[in-house]
Amino acid sequence: MAMDNVTAVFEFLLIGISNYAEWRVTFFTLLLITYLSTLLGNGLIIFLIYVDPHLHTPMYFFLSNLSFLDLCYGTVSMPQALVHCFSTYPYFSYPRCLTQMSVSLVLAKAECFLLAVMAYDRVVAISNPLRYSVVMNGPVCFRLAVTSWGASLMLTALLILSLQLRFCEAVINHFVCEIRSLLKLACSDTSLNELMIFMTGIFSLLLPFGFVFLSYVRITTAVLRIRSAQGRLKSFSTCGSHLTVVTIFYGRAISMYMKPQSKLSPDHDKFISLFYGALTPMLNPLIYSLRNEDVKGAIRKVMAKRV
Repeated sequence: MAMDNVTAVFEFLLIGISNYAEWRVTFFTLLLITYLSTLLGNGLIIFLIYVDPHLHTPMYFFLSNLSFLDLCYGTVSMPQALVHCFSTYPYFSYPRCLTQMSVSLVLAKAECFLLAVMAYDRVVAISNPLRYSVVMNGPVCFRLAVTSWGASLMLTALLILSLQLRFCEAVINHFVCEIRSLLKLACSDTSLNELMIFMTGIFSLLLPFGFVFLSYVRITTAVLRIRSAQGRLKSFSTCGSHLTVVTIFYGRAISMYMKPQSKLSPDHDKFISLFYGALTPMLNPLIYSLRNEDVKGAIRKVMAKRV
C-alpha cells in the first residue's frame, strides 16, 4: 500500500484509558491478571492435550487449536494495552497499526470458523458414534483446521485491501488499532469499507453461527434418543462447554461488527471490544476445564505424577 498517496496521517495517538485517568492502576491490574490467566489457562490446555494420550482425539485436537488461537489473540493486543496504560503519548505508526489490526482480524475470523468445525465434530460424534473415528480421521481434522485458517486469511486480505483511505485525524479512541475506530478517522468515503465489513461478517460470523445453531438442533435430537441417562448427561456436558463458548464469542462479535457504525458510541464500542479481546480468551479454558471431565481427569493425573 502506497501510504504517501492515500493518507495524510502517518501515526495515530491511542487514547485508551486516558479519558479515565483515575482508573489507570485498577485497569492495569485487572488487565494484567486477565492476560496472565489467559496465558496460564490456554497454555495448560495445550500442555494437557499434548502429554495425555487419552486426549489425542479430534475433539481435543480442535480444542488445542482454539487455545492456541486464544493465546495468540490475547498476546496481539493485551501487552500493548498494558504498556499504554501509563504512556503519556502512546503513538502507533500506520504500518504497525495496520499489522496489529490484520493479525487480530485473522485470529478472530479463524476462531469463528474453528468453532463451527468443533460443532460439526460434535454432530458426528453424537449422531454417528460408530463411524466417528473413520469420518473424523487425522487428515480430515488437519484439512478442516487449515481451511479455517485459509478462509480467515482470505477474508481479512479482502478487508484490508479495501482500506484505501485518507485520514484527517490521528486520535483513535481505543485501546488498540481496531477497524471500526480507524474508519471514524477517515475523511474519504468509507461506504465500501462498511460494505466489506458487513459482507465478511456474513461469511465469518452469521453463516458459521447459523451452522452451529443447526448443528445443536441436530445434536439435541440425537442426545434425546440416547437411552442411558449417564450417556445423555455426558453428551450434554461436553456440548454445553462448546455452546457456552460459542454464545459468548459470536454474541459479542455480532453486536460489534454487524451493527451500523452510527449506532455505536466510542466508549461503549471500545469496552465491548476489550471484553471480546481480553475476557473471552481467558474464559474459554476455564469453561472447558470446569465442565469437562476428561480435562479435569488429565489435570488430576499430572498433579498425581508431580506429587
